[in-house]
Amino acid sequence: MTSLDLTRGLGVCVIEAMSDLAPRIRILPDQVANQIAAGEVIERPVAVIKELVENSLDAGATHIEVEFRNGGKAYMRVQDDGCGMDPDTALLSLERHATSKIQSADDLNTIRSFGFRGEALPSVASVSKFTLRSRARGWTEGTEIRINGGKLLERKACGMPVGTVVEVANLFNTVPARRKFLKTDATESAHIIYLTRLCAVAHPQVAFRLLDNGRVVFQSPACLDLRERIGEIWGPSLANDLIPIEWQDDQNPEMRGMRLHGLVARPGQGRATRRDMITLVNQRPVESRTLGYAILDAYHGYLPRGRFPPTFLFLEIEPAMVDVNVHPAKREVRFRSEGTIRRFVVEAITDCLSRFQESRKVSLPQPKARPSDTDQAAETADRDKPMADPSLAQSDPRAPAAEVAVYANPLPSAVPLPVAHAKVDPAHTDPPTDRPSPKTLTRTSFEQEPKTSLADWRYIGRMRERLVLLESADGLVLLDLAHARQRVRFESVVEQIGREEADSAGAQSLLLPISLELEPLLCTTLETHRALLARGGFVVEPFGRHFYRIEAIPAWLDPGSAESLLRDTLEQLREAGGGANERLAAERFARLAAVFSTRSESTPDPAAVMRLLADLLACQHPHTCPRGRPTMQLLTHAELNRRFASTQKDAFPR
Repeated sequence: MTSLDLTRGLGVCVIEAMSDLAPRIRILPDQVANQIAAGEVIERPVAVIKELVENSLDAGATHIEVEFRNGGKAYMRVQDDGCGMDPDTALLSLERHATSKIQSADDLNTIRSFGFRGEALPSVASVSKFTLRSRARGWTEGTEIRINGGKLLERKACGMPVGTVVEVANLFNTVPARRKFLKTDATESAHIIYLTRLCAVAHPQVAFRLLDNGRVVFQSPACLDLRERIGEIWGPSLANDLIPIEWQDDQNPEMRGMRLHGLVARPGQGRATRRDMITLVNQRPVESRTLGYAILDAYHGYLPRGRFPPTFLFLEIEPAMVDVNVHPAKREVRFRSEGTIRRFVVEAITDCLSRFQESRKVSLPQPKARPSDTDQAAETADRDKPMADPSLAQSDPRAPAAEVAVYANPLPSAVPLPVAHAKVDPAHTDPPTDRPSPKTLTRTSFEQEPKTSLADWRYIGRMRERLVLLESADGLVLLDLAHARQRVRFESVVEQIGREEADSAGAQSLLLPISLELEPLLCTTLETHRALLARGGFVVEPFGRHFYRIEAIPAWLDPGSAESLLRDTLEQLREAGGGANERLAAERFARLAAVFSTRSESTPDPAAVMRLLADLLACQHPHTCPRGRPTMQLLTHAELNRRFASTQKDAFPR
């Protein structure tokens, strides 16, 4: 036997040995195949509601009612007044891949319905106690089919109106391991409520009614337009702050047939998370990175970094240009030409925002009287001044002239500024605002006495509004006012929250409480962290289902920013998972508080700057703001000598 024959012989032996050990390949039973498919399509109760509501919409329903209990784990029901099904069709709908939407693979390029694969009903029926009742038009009676764990229990006639009712009880009763991966009832309920809201917004012409444990969460009749539906579900405050968008570009061959319409946020209006950036493709709520990045690109320059605009955008394109079958639950889509879609959306939103800005300029009242020479001189001086940072903008634009003179002619560098217990010149005080008096402010207020004596520091002057030049024993220091304020406020809020009980001196009661409506997920987050927020100065009391009243706010906070700060805090805590780690939650709140507190701060005088510096140096981490950006930069004497002195003899004396 040659070496080649020996190798072949060994190979045969190995193959025979492996064939004896390998298990036989079998065809899975339909029940097991349906349960595997259910693991892909039905991952949690909200997926059941999604599939059933989509079937109702495909059936032409004008009224849809959704009911669930215990987060959908115990019971779910979707009822509609659509076309219904006859007895044979109702039974056939429970077979795998039984559908009336497509007949060949080419039909996927022209699909316009929401459900088309025929997997939803058999998948749900295989992992629950399932009841289907349906009556078609022209029939005097309906059909009731009961299934438990994929096994047919009963089929009989029943009396009911035209339409379909699907009831799902004990989800995952045949797959107990899947139930362990479900979240709390409150979390699962919040997902169902949010999904139903999306479906209601996608179809304003359809009436929706949602019930949670027998209580009506929202009830919206058929609406004439999108703004009305948003006002009923998201609240009138958000609906009134949105501007309409309508865009088509038939001149460009690549964009012909596309249409973008809906409502978008006004310039400057943003949220802390992407949750309210809602996009729909052919009326299907989807998650798309292409659309999300296009929206953020269009709002570049209209929103601060890290803010996300609330949008309700409807993109209508030819079905062949989008693939809705790339995700088992059809949550994501893929575009044939993502670059074209992105350019189309960016152009549409940019044009809408620019038109809105122009309309605001045109609507501004024009001055009737000719300004005096003094006013013209003041306007010229204001134009010559460098642009101020928005975070340091005056809460009152009418700043006293004496304050402007201080920064135009700073104190001489040779005269040291008494800091430790110096009184502030009345001519240099900040303009009056609606903020609380200094006695009610927290210990980090810039109007209070400093914590540290700064005998070795001298105030030199201002540079580009937000930078201050100071001299220390080590050299020349450039202090960033915004970053310094944020660091001081951050550590003050963290310290305040770390106390065991809320400090009444750190909060200001509101004469008129602020009404607040939150979505269920944010309600759960608020209840989890209400004690923490109370120590931070927020007193929030329930005022009905998903409604609250803000009774008190932090003493340093402008009342006009209270709702925004609270919403942003709750959204960030929700994205972090609700969180049992109170320290991390406190830092998130303090980081947002630091940013919000600097928005309404007035431009300080030299004495206030030195008090801010003293508070900054008393912090645990004075060299960076909460976001890691530097609060000050130092040019040492050695660096100055290297730049200006040619020899050691020419070095600057200390």
